[in-house]
Amino acid sequence: MTRTLILPAVLALAGLGACAGGTGGDAARTSAWSSAPATAEANDTQVCNDELAQSAIGKKADAALIEDYRKRSHSKTARALRPRSVMTMEYNPQRLNLRVDDNDIVMSVNCG
Repeated sequence: MTRTLILPAVLALAGLGACAGGTGGDAARTSAWSSAPATAEANDTQVCNDELAQSAIGKKADAALIEDYRKRSHSKTARALRPRSVMTMEYNPQRLNLRVDDNDIVMSVNCG
């Protein structure tokens, strides 16, 4: 009985491991970048104001730009979201989202 349960469990774990693995390449181009959470300046009542980050539209996103606009928008965290990227979908009023195109140019900005 135990043998018949072990094999399906091992196969299921192997399948999950294959989903998590990757060689970089295209996977690296579709990932979302995130800034580190703000430390001393942040608190649980800090709320994002995306109106203060609209000037990022049209600029090339990199780690420095994301952090700069995180601070400008008074957000606790920020992330750049590439097309076809995997992302969490929960609403977070303390997070700034910068949606970028395939060339990492910021196309839109919103909180959440």
